[in-house]
Amino acid sequence: MKKYIDSGKNDTRSGFGAGLAELGRSHPNVVALCADLIGSLKMEKFIEENPERFFQVGIAEANMMGLAAGLTIGGKIPFTGTFANFSTGRVYDQIRQSIAYSGKNVKICASHAGVTLGEDGATHQILEDIGLMKMLPGMTVINPCDFNQTKAATIAIADHLGPVYLRFGRPKVANFTPTDQKFEIGKALMLNEGTDVTIAATGHLVWEALIAAENLENQGISAEVINIHTIKPLDEEALLKSVKKTGCIVSAEEHNYLGGLGESIARTLATQHPTPQEFVATQDTFGESGTPEQLMEKYGLNNKAIETAVLSVLKRK
Repeated sequence: MKKYIDSGKNDTRSGFGAGLAELGRSHPNVVALCADLIGSLKMEKFIEENPERFFQVGIAEANMMGLAAGLTIGGKIPFTGTFANFSTGRVYDQIRQSIAYSGKNVKICASHAGVTLGEDGATHQILEDIGLMKMLPGMTVINPCDFNQTKAATIAIADHLGPVYLRFGRPKVANFTPTDQKFEIGKALMLNEGTDVTIAATGHLVWEALIAAENLENQGISAEVINIHTIKPLDEEALLKSVKKTGCIVSAEEHNYLGGLGESIARTLATQHPTPQEFVATQDTFGESGTPEQLMEKYGLNNKAIETAVLSVLKRK
């Protein structure tokens, strides 16, 4: 299998900050709004270079969404920034009514998603956000896997007309995708070709899927790994092509198995090509306090869990 090299662990939120800073230099209509979390969202460079294009809203996330929707009317491209929990659950009514319903060109950028927020605990973690956002008509949902891909995705969504939910995280994770990559919304990436099983992973679970594939290869199992960075629109063509070859699939995500990537894949397979599937995701539960590594282990969101799921689904082929 192809070997991927971690060029140096970095947090995906810093990829967002780097992408936003670059947009500040290339897209004069891009503006940024933040709900009192500038440091956490890594927005300092954009603010330093474009102070007149930044709006500090304070701890008033619903107001931030309303302001962002209004700014689009004047041709601005607003990027909102706060934790994923506050970017979705706290402001769902405002997003639905003021942004999604009228197709406003707002980029909802959400850090600290999933259980890897860690020690802040269940009240600040969210494992339902992908489901909430993908159900909104016209909403694009993106969940990149590392620093480089998050930076590329941040830049790409500025040129996409319509509302976008961009999800990223707090911990430092492997940075293994190309620095010069071109990010294509809705286009899955084949990371490793295989013949026995498909592993479709998103976000932090992509690197874990690659580790699992390497371990499985040592057991004589050939795993195909696909990076599903865009949950909606889902690259159904890539998924169907893969499962028609391998005959079974494991979906892997840092999200509830209800409403996430796995459920979108299951719908695709049920309607077009019924295929055995196992889900690596949280099992309809809230999180808790702990280090990211401890929580990924406890909730079955790592390479070991993916390996177990692969061995299980292979028995159902």
